[in-house]
Amino acid sequence: MSARSTPRRLAGDALALGIPFAVGTAAGIITAQSIPTWYGTLQKPAWNPPEALFGPIWAALYLLMGVALVLVRHAPVDQRSRRRAEAIFGLQLALNFAWTMIFFGGRSISAGLVAVVLLWASVVATIREFGRVRRSAALVLLPYLAWVTLAVVLNAEIWRLNAG
Repeated sequence: MSARSTPRRLAGDALALGIPFAVGTAAGIITAQSIPTWYGTLQKPAWNPPEALFGPIWAALYLLMGVALVLVRHAPVDQRSRRRAEAIFGLQLALNFAWTMIFFGGRSISAGLVAVVLLWASVVATIREFGRVRRSAALVLLPYLAWVTLAVVLNAEIWRLNAG
């Protein structure tokens, strides 16, 4: 690696780490007022995680997404495989944003359920593609899959409890 490519590579890594945080921050800012007002009034199951956990967990998950993306960027594979994995990652990140906008911003439990199921499928697809490029990048995303799985079940239960 040449000395000239190092700053460019570092800038790309910083961008890869920052993009998930930027998406999550934007969604959080846009939908923040819905949490204490609308979401706070919904019936939720007894096993609903405490509200105080959501922010730190999502921050950790966005960090893991960024780390996984950096690992893919540096994988010794052909450009086409890398770009495909990055494109699928971009899709799941867009669906992550969309679910937040639909569920919290649009205050739609049923449409949110559809969106979070699509998000779950896209996380699975991202893990599969990242695994083809670099196994460690796929493994880093497993906590994200676990959390989105919980989000699917929680969204479905909130829909059931509030569908009357």
